[in-house]
Amino acid sequence: MTTFIKLNNVSVEYPVFGWHGRSIKKIIISKAVGGIFNSDLNTGAANVIALDQINLDIKSGCRVGLTGHNGAGKTTLLRTICGIYHPTTGVAITKGNINSLINIMLGVDHESTGRENIKLRGLMMGLSKKKIDEMADEIIEFSGLNDYIDLPVRTYSSGMALRLAFSIATTIDSDILIMDEWLSVGDPEFMVRAENRLLQRVRESKILVMASHNNELINRICNRKIELEHGRIVSDHA
Repeated sequence: MTTFIKLNNVSVEYPVFGWHGRSIKKIIISKAVGGIFNSDLNTGAANVIALDQINLDIKSGCRVGLTGHNGAGKTTLLRTICGIYHPTTGVAITKGNINSLINIMLGVDHESTGRENIKLRGLMMGLSKKKIDEMADEIIEFSGLNDYIDLPVRTYSSGMALRLAFSIATTIDSDILIMDEWLSVGDPEFMVRAENRLLQRVRESKILVMASHNNELINRICNRKIELEHGRIVSDHA
């Protein structure tokens, strides 16, 4: 199966209501999106243009690094590729299994045990019960939680909860890997294992799309660099 990401004239707008006449809020919105928004003076609604006519063709073998200032549209683009956001105009097409590491804590139930969360997150990620059972021991071993795995996550420290979430999210294979900044979790020992795990997942994926402010990291990991500004692509270099 051919893996690819293709965006044709994709724009994404967010409605922001009740901004009219609120000068401070208007300034904040303006700075967050580079000053690009459409407004309706009659309704007091503003449409923030997060992505503006994006055209992208990402093929198998691409390791894409997204750069740009805060509010440039990097995270919105990642979420659009994942299908979390739907284009206001244009079409976004992906072919291949996607693993999103944008928010690894999403869906973690703090009242459930670590073991129960492995099952819950696995189902959310579209895995079969058989596959989840096969992966459970590997996830538990990698997380290093040992006996804590059968305690409610609310009893974990924040670092332990992150280790569990990271271990689950990075265990599955994927054709397309999506990252919003390079993940760094846990104590120094776990961070080394996490770094190696991420590098392994990057090597195994057919496509990587990663947003980062770290140019050195992008130059080291990626073979294509795309810069966004005010929701538009201003440079695209292999």
